[in-house]
Amino acid sequence: MGSPQLPNHLRSHRKRLALSQEDVAYLLGSESGAKVCRYECFIREPGLRCILAFEAIFQKPARDLFPGLYSGIERDVASRATKLLSRIEGWTASRHVEHKRKALNGIAALQAKDLS
Repeated sequence: MGSPQLPNHLRSHRKRLALSQEDVAYLLGSESGAKVCRYECFIREPGLRCILAFEAIFQKPARDLFPGLYSGIERDVASRATKLLSRIEGWTASRHVEHKRKALNGIAALQAKDLS
């Protein structure tokens, strides 16, 4: 298993751009930097609109800004894909079922990648 990752890298990206928490809050459409502080200190997880705004501000994909959060979500999805694969194990073969199996195997492979 890989080394544990920080839930996010917001602070380092903000510092790299020489922005204050208040500056980022303004860009997010927020009233104060307190919300940005809570995100940076891992007290709160931002919603989708905020995550997309962080992408726009820092010009980095969400998976790079929130690597720990992304890894956990990826693991959970891969685990559920593995369980879903076992549910369809006895289904009669058809083009549709094979297409579904191929897609789920690809998603489940994310879990194997994480273990290596």
